Amino acid sequence: MNRNQIVRRIKEKNLIAAVKDDEGLEKVLKTDIGVVFVLYGDVLSLEDIVKRIRDAGKAAIVHMDLISGLNSKEISVDFIKTRVHADGIISTKQNLIKRAKELTLFTVMRFFVIDSMALVNLNRQCSAVVPDCIEILPGLMPKIIRKLSESEPYPLIAGGLISDEEDIRSALDAGAVAVSTTNMDLLTK
Repeated sequence: MNRNQIVRRIKEKNLIAAVKDDEGLEKVLKTDIGVVFVLYGDVLSLEDIVKRIRDAGKAAIVHMDLISGLNSKEISVDFIKTRVHADGIISTKQNLIKRAKELTLFTVMRFFVIDSMALVNLNRQCSAVVPDCIEILPGLMPKIIRKLSESEPYPLIAGGLISDEEDIRSALDAGAVAVSTTNMDLLTK
């Protein structure tokens, strides 16, 4: 799936399924959610996980930093593209985002916004690698989401600690294009 198709799916639904286990994957495969963040697995199981997601007609975006057996070297991204056949990656690491862009994978750069220095670094890091989207965690910061969505040219995804529909609405109203969540109850409404 190409970048424009993934962005369209994200904006259509405003929700991204983030799966952290097989049980969550089973539930997500039965929904109309079009984009799935893969937050679990290892180098032996990942190909099957991604295949199941793609066979269900969904985009599979692999969180490189959470997959057992991968490392922070660029060759890991090549593995994701050529062997796993994922549509994209998520990472906090600039070198992985840069390599994924070179391989035409969809890229989500994840940031943990814990203080003002994290905000300053966010712009500098994004400028260096130009991800397709940024994801900020925790996603319960409407003021920060608004500030970033107004100042950054990247579509913003809010994730982490999203527990109810009010959290989703607050993030979207503040300017996020979508919310990622592992909460299956929110994904199946």
